[in-house]
Amino acid sequence: MVLAPPAPPPDPVPPAELPPPSLRTTLRRAALGVVAGAVLVTGAVVAVPDDEGKKAPPPPVPGSVSRALAATATGSPVALADLKALIGDRQRWVGVHPSDARSWAVLGAAYVEWGLRSADAAYYGRAERALRRSLDAGPGEDGDTARVGLAALANARHDFGTAKKWGEAVRAREPKQWAVYPALIDAYRGLGDDTSVNRAVERFAELRSGVPALMQKARTYLDRGRHEDALASAQDAADRATAPAQKAECLYLLGELARKRGEPEEAVAQYGAALRTDRTHHPSLAGRAAALAALGRTDEAQRDYQAALAGLPRPEYMLELGELYESLGQGRSARSQYARLSETLARDAARGVDDALLRGRFEADHGNPAEAVEVLRAEWARSHRSAAVADALGWALYRSGDPDAALEYAARAVGTGGQNASYSYHLGMIQRGSGRYGPARRNLEEALRTDPRFSPLAGPAARKALDDLTAPPADAG
Repeated sequence: MVLAPPAPPPDPVPPAELPPPSLRTTLRRAALGVVAGAVLVTGAVVAVPDDEGKKAPPPPVPGSVSRALAATATGSPVALADLKALIGDRQRWVGVHPSDARSWAVLGAAYVEWGLRSADAAYYGRAERALRRSLDAGPGEDGDTARVGLAALANARHDFGTAKKWGEAVRAREPKQWAVYPALIDAYRGLGDDTSVNRAVERFAELRSGVPALMQKARTYLDRGRHEDALASAQDAADRATAPAQKAECLYLLGELARKRGEPEEAVAQYGAALRTDRTHHPSLAGRAAALAALGRTDEAQRDYQAALAGLPRPEYMLELGELYESLGQGRSARSQYARLSETLARDAARGVDDALLRGRFEADHGNPAEAVEVLRAEWARSHRSAAVADALGWALYRSGDPDAALEYAARAVGTGGQNASYSYHLGMIQRGSGRYGPARRNLEEALRTDPRFSPLAGPAARKALDDLTAPPADAG
């Protein structure tokens, strides 16, 4: 279910821009760790700084807005309904108090998170205007709150270099502000700077222990292929989580871990638990769809993908559903889904979102591989050098007919991307195309050992390629 956006109150942000549902990473980052509580003043919620040496304020009066502020103060996800209430409240407040820098920052951060969790990039422009309005209205601490929001906004647009700039500017001024570190972690991860990711995660855990730190550790372990460590941290986080939105996020990560280990039955169970905890958690619907497809339960998989896309139309889900249709011989449905994906990517690009990675992956397999190479080389030149970009560029080079040039990137992806079946499959296929048959067999075996059903299209292709490499010569014996 998708919540309708708040009705437009008197709001200084131009009327063409009011929100749909979401808040968490951004607001949590924008809170900058200074909100200890909230009080109701003439119907509006005002954040109260937790100044050292002063008595903490009383707990906030229960309510959607107070719950949202309380969640962001601890770095926790915010329920969609509470986010909606917070957005409406801050819109009304800044309409009457246009010089309130903190409220502009909170509103801008909420727009970012709403855009992320509704997959509507139109809200990023509104977020930027609100956050810059905050910078104009308030220097110092409030300015840093807005800068964290701008870092989160840049990450949402996949502009990781800009996110790093904003985040490091805040860290230089206030190195103990815990809320800047998740934004920095995302930026460093997008840039492929593993050393900085590790340092930022460690520092975040020092400043903000508990569920948020455990989740960051679990994701980092997953990126490194340390599945057991990732599982331990994610399970610990799930055991500690209390609020439904936070619990659902932990259970979703457990589902992702199970799926990447090649355990689709366990993944279905974890995604289902997340959805029972928070029925609005659309990523769990998409994750369950992928796991169901791996189990051959394709009718259920299509149902879940369609439900996920109805609530959260992310382009990566469109690609996954299109490939599922293609694997089932449903060419017309696949082409329709790919056309929808192309339209979404074009619309997002017009709104400032850099979807080069997904576009390159799509073009390499379903469009123009030469165009994929061009797009992904430009991404690499921007220093977006994560394992995912290295893998996509290597595969695009291979698909465009240059397996020798592809090897460097594919090998880098496997070396830095942990135990990822898709990366191993791509490297194995590229090595086969270069005549390196022994290494090709080893990497194809690794892909199928890690997850024999990692993709409805690539999984069977990996099996066939491996069978071809291990079959005896036609004239043998």
